[in-house]
Amino acid sequence: MSEALAVQPEGEPDAAPRAGQSPFRRAWTILLSDRAAIASFVVLVAIVAACLAAPLYARYVAQTDPFRSNLNGSITLDGKKEKVMQASTTGLGLGVTPIGPTWQGQYMLGADTQGRDVAARLLYGGRNSLLISSAATLICLVLAAAIGVTAGFFGGWVDMVLSRILDVLWAFPVYLLAISLSIVLLSQGFAIGPFEITSGSLILPIGIIGIIYVPYIARPVRGRVMAMRESEFVLAARGLGIPRWRILIKDILPNVTTTLIVYIPIMMALNIVTESALSFLSIGVQAPDASWGTIIQDGQSLLYTRPMVSLAPGISIVLTVLALNVLGDAVRDALDPRTKLR
Repeated sequence: MSEALAVQPEGEPDAAPRAGQSPFRRAWTILLSDRAAIASFVVLVAIVAACLAAPLYARYVAQTDPFRSNLNGSITLDGKKEKVMQASTTGLGLGVTPIGPTWQGQYMLGADTQGRDVAARLLYGGRNSLLISSAATLICLVLAAAIGVTAGFFGGWVDMVLSRILDVLWAFPVYLLAISLSIVLLSQGFAIGPFEITSGSLILPIGIIGIIYVPYIARPVRGRVMAMRESEFVLAARGLGIPRWRILIKDILPNVTTTLIVYIPIMMALNIVTESALSFLSIGVQAPDASWGTIIQDGQSLLYTRPMVSLAPGISIVLTVLALNVLGDAVRDALDPRTKLR
């Protein structure tokens, strides 16, 4: 019976984890056999590559400065010269309307209310959104790991103090805390000794988003460390007289690392949504910088005439978050020890 179950069907790749492989090598083998994970990874690489190429696109394709107003500009379409800001054809015909998508090099996705190229701003905004979400994820995981491991391993009064700090942060709704911190810091700035952080710096949204989610990661890490602290291999190490710091570094941290890796794509997706929401409310990324949230806000008044201004960054957010969630689920399944039983 066992031999029959072990037979590999013809035509299928040998993607099953092999005995003796390290957990990360086994997880890598499982990920390579997951088509959804590979597809989501390809989508993420394409989005990141396109955003990194924003300066090249703006200079050689769009041939415009996406951060400078171009209300009096014009382009050539099908041999005809067209103004970027065209006379309105709705209502009484008063005012102007930005040019719509040309599906060509210049103004491929149209212009916004300032006559700026939406496609170029979309790529520049993606750079900031991805940078903020990545840096905030790194800060969040480092702080959460430090707090969770310390509280779970040492216990006692150390655990009590750190847990109460996490409870205070946990008591605030996430967006209410983020909005409160953003309003205070954006109005006054922030200074640490000789270093001064201005209200328009990207460090502010990175720090705010990185802090507000710390309790949501630190608590699972703390629980995992507390469970490992009472496990047989840790008790055996203590019985042999091995120092606590060595147990922490050699036994506890490697097991916590897999948990943190699983949270990376999930937290990045969550941070992108949070950053976009704060920027849409004008308390995230500040002008002249752009992000997907600020571009959605720029297109809010054009929803009925030029919906692509808001739809383009919205679709970008959806695709990025969806790809990160699919990749996160695949990483979780690959690093889950129960995958071996399935």
